[in-house]
Amino acid sequence: MLYALILAGGKGVRLYPLSREKSPKQFLKIINEKSFLRNTVNRIKPIVKEDNIYVVTNDEYIDQIYDELPEVKKENVFKEPSNKETATCIALSAVKLLKKDKDAVMIVLPSDHYIEGEKIFTETLSKAVEIAERKRGLVTIGVPPTRPETGYGYIEMGERANSEIVAYKVARFTEKPNIAVAKDFLLKGTYLWNSGMFVWRADVFLREIDKYLPKMYKNMMAIYESIGEDNEEKVINEQYQLIDGISVDFGIMQKTRKGYVIKCEFGWDDIGNFASLSRFLNCSGSNSIIGNAFMEQSENCTVFGKKSLIIGFGIKDLLIVDAGDVVLIMDKNKDQEIKHLVTELKKDEEFVKYI
Repeated sequence: MLYALILAGGKGVRLYPLSREKSPKQFLKIINEKSFLRNTVNRIKPIVKEDNIYVVTNDEYIDQIYDELPEVKKENVFKEPSNKETATCIALSAVKLLKKDKDAVMIVLPSDHYIEGEKIFTETLSKAVEIAERKRGLVTIGVPPTRPETGYGYIEMGERANSEIVAYKVARFTEKPNIAVAKDFLLKGTYLWNSGMFVWRADVFLREIDKYLPKMYKNMMAIYESIGEDNEEKVINEQYQLIDGISVDFGIMQKTRKGYVIKCEFGWDDIGNFASLSRFLNCSGSNSIIGNAFMEQSENCTVFGKKSLIIGFGIKDLLIVDAGDVVLIMDKNKDQEIKHLVTELKKDEEFVKYI
């Protein structure tokens, strides 16, 4: 049976101070009046039954998930004791789904993407499900690059793998390249952005975990044995303490020989930082603004206004974010360094309350 697994445990640090530890970006309502999480659930409903939509998150976001998604059954919200990266949370979800259904097929979706062309999106995922079943492979969705992007991972397309569905063997995964390499990838035309969306059978994915992350596999099998038992939560907590977290890209997708990629034809954006989010704001000359802002003799600035009027006069290449109790002003070209900025803020007890 087909299941959707939505990853909703991230903290969205690169969108600080809009995204906070207590209310991360999956709950933000910026592009439209619905949260990123709500939009993700809505767009998968045409091909996945409501009862088969699952969410994996951290303990601190459980109640927010319940409030945001009242139609999703509480038992369909998987809780991680701690954040141990995407390979771990997907593996946990895979053993839970496998215990329920030995033929479970998983559509794994981040909760913070923008998708344009939802009919093509669902058609593409349906094709990915077919490849995952027929080839017993790990299928990802690749996005044709439109610019030399250093914030995304890349997938090189290998030989065509299917005569009916346009799918390719994955030649290699490359994590976030420098600008020179990204320009080269763009020129070659055989590279796609890694969207972070995956489709696979739960049993096939776990066999790859066994092959490439054998220690994690043992942890997951201990959890598998406890599912449905009185000690399930206790075992999950114990096993999570033993796991060295790793992303699914580094842990599995860069190593597997079962990787396939389908090139998407729908509009896609990973709302992972202010540079990506600014593409959806209103244009005022060369500036991108939302909220209460007025720009005069200013160029190439991105402004997120709130109650107070933000006036930009004679400024250039700045990011200004008014989040109420925090105002961020920084060089636009440093938005990849916000994670470091938040880490530094955490070192001072006076500023922890603002994280």
